[in-house]
Amino acid sequence: MIAIGTYNTLKVTGHNSNGLRLSDGETEILLPSAEVPPEVEIDDDIRVFVFVNKAGDTVATTKQALAEVGDFAFLDVVAASEAGAFLDLGIDKDIFVPTKEQRWPMRKGEAYVVYLYLDEENERMLASTKLRRFIEEEDVDLEVGDEVDLLIAEETDLGFNAIIDNRYIGLLYHNELFANIAVGDKRKGWVKNITIAGKVDLSLQPQGFGHVLNTKEMLLRALMDEGGRIPLGDKSDPEEIHDRFQISKKAFKKAIGGLYKEQRIILSDYEIKLITDES
Repeated sequence: MIAIGTYNTLKVTGHNSNGLRLSDGETEILLPSAEVPPEVEIDDDIRVFVFVNKAGDTVATTKQALAEVGDFAFLDVVAASEAGAFLDLGIDKDIFVPTKEQRWPMRKGEAYVVYLYLDEENERMLASTKLRRFIEEEDVDLEVGDEVDLLIAEETDLGFNAIIDNRYIGLLYHNELFANIAVGDKRKGWVKNITIAGKVDLSLQPQGFGHVLNTKEMLLRALMDEGGRIPLGDKSDPEEIHDRFQISKKAFKKAIGGLYKEQRIILSDYEIKLITDES
């Protein structure tokens, strides 16, 4: 069965003046002539995005859609009215966000994180900014320390809510952020904590002993590259540390503490030095 609002691999069954006929074995749809790739022949398989056009016909496109049904995505508003807003999906059909699906009025020229879904009545793609309706909140299949893909969804008083692996939602706390982030950013993140209630706390840095080992190796390489001295130490400003290494001061202190105990560096308040055979 051809799935609307997503990618399908279909067989080329014929052609006419309007383009190629594509089929899943039961249903045929059209790929317009302007989008037919060169050297495509009858019986070839072709991967296309399928949607319902303005005329109500199910058609295919070889253009790259910015998102598909079931995705959370950050999309630009290209038009807005009392009835709703239209978002750029990267294909010849914009996606509609009805007013009732907007948490706040959407404005042309702005971009928002939305969830794409299929209207069961007419099989048209729609989107919503009411994200929590589409989040999985029970039986969260995550563990502390997991590396995850994040889409920054909104800023709150506590920090930034982020969509996790296109399924869950979690929180990055303001006081634990050592990098500038904004709504719509895509980042690698790590699960820091999962509460009894199932709420997920996130970090932009790896958690646990493995991270300390990686950070130690990074610092040693940096010391060797810079002649055995780095002007950062135990009392250096957290922002200076992050600007240089993109890690928190806490992670930096754990790593240099380990290197100091191993007698690999000389540590002072504002400097670390590599211990060499000569020294």
